[in-house]
Amino acid sequence: MKITAVETTWTRIPFDMGGQPAVSGGIGWQHMNTVWLRVITDQGLEGWGEAFGHASAATTMATLNSQLAPAILGQDARDIAGLRSRLSKVFHSFGRNGPHVFALSALDIALWDIAGKAANLPLWRLLGASPVERLPAYASLLRYGEAGMVAAACERALSRGYRDVKLHEVTVPEVRTARQVLGPLAQLMVDANCPWTVTEAIAMARQMRDCGLCWLEEPVSPPGDHAGLARVRTEAAVPIAAGENAAGLHDFHQAFHAGALDVAQPSVIKIGGPSAMLEIAALAKAYGVRLVPHNAYFGPGYLASLHVNATIAPNAPFERLFIDLEATPLHDLVLAENGSVKVPDGPGLGRDPEIAVIERYQLAEPMVHRV
Repeated sequence: MKITAVETTWTRIPFDMGGQPAVSGGIGWQHMNTVWLRVITDQGLEGWGEAFGHASAATTMATLNSQLAPAILGQDARDIAGLRSRLSKVFHSFGRNGPHVFALSALDIALWDIAGKAANLPLWRLLGASPVERLPAYASLLRYGEAGMVAAACERALSRGYRDVKLHEVTVPEVRTARQVLGPLAQLMVDANCPWTVTEAIAMARQMRDCGLCWLEEPVSPPGDHAGLARVRTEAAVPIAAGENAAGLHDFHQAFHAGALDVAQPSVIKIGGPSAMLEIAALAKAYGVRLVPHNAYFGPGYLASLHVNATIAPNAPFERLFIDLEATPLHDLVLAENGSVKVPDGPGLGRDPEIAVIERYQLAEPMVHRV
C-alpha cells in the first residue's frame, strides 16, 4: 500500500475558557492551534494524524513539510514499525524530543488510522482492548491566576457532570479555593508546568498538603531532573506525575528507575504515537507505575488518545481540557458528556474530520506533497 500523497494543514480555532487566561511565558492562550497530517495511499485509503502544535505549530509544520513528507512518499503505509524505526534513526541527530518527534507521532497515528480502516476495525480493537463505550474524564482547567475565576470554573465543571478537576495554578490560594468548591471527595490534581527548583517544589507541595492532592504534576524545572522529582516525592510526601515532556521510552525508564513517579503521563502526539504509548505502558506496568496519559488537544491525537487509553488505561481518568471550542472538525467525538467521553467504534480512529471546518479555520492553503 504505497503512500502517494501527504498533506499538512494548520488550524487556529478560538475557544472560551470562561475567563481571561493568566499569561504564562508571555503567551495568553485563547486559540487552539492544531497541526493536521493526512496520508493518502494508492489503494484509496487515507489516514489522519496530529502533531503537537500549540505555540510550536510553525516549527512542527516546517518539519513535516521539509523533512517528514519527502521521506515517506512512496513508502509502504502498512510498515508502521519499519517506518518508525528507520525515520527515528534518520532524525535522531535533531534531538530526542521536539518537532521531529512530534512529526513522527502524527505519522504513527495516521498509519494506525489506515491500518484500522484496512481491517474495518476501530483502533482500540486492533490494539487488543476490551470493548468500552465511554471513559471517565476529568476537567483540565487552564491557568486563571485568580481564586474567584478558579472557583467559578470548578462550579461550571461540577454542573457539567465532572467529579474530578486538574488545575494549572502555581499559587496556593487558587488550589485551596478549588478544594473548597469541589468538596472532600473529588480528586484534585495540580499541574504546575515545571516552574520551581527542587527546594521550591518541596516547599510548595508542603503548603498544599492540606488540599489532599491526587497528584502534583511537573513541579520541577527542568522536567528531566528525575532525581529532583524523586526528592520532592519523598520529602514532601506527595504523589508525583510527569511525562508529557519526556524524551522517549528511555527517559521514562530513567524516571522509573529513579523512583521519581507515581503517575506516568505520556502524550500520544509528543512521544511517538500509539506505538510508543504501548511500549511505555508495558514499562510502567513492569515498574508498578500508574499510567494516566496526557491529552491537551482536539484533533486526530484526541481520537488516538481515546483508543490508546481504552487499551492501556481503561480505568484511568481521561484528560479533557475544560474549554469550549468555537467549532471542531471532529464534532461530538471531542465533547464530554456528564463527565465522560465516548470511545469511537468506527474503523481506524473512528471518523475523518470535516474538511469544511478545517478550511474555515486554516491559516493558509494546505501543503500537498505527491510522488
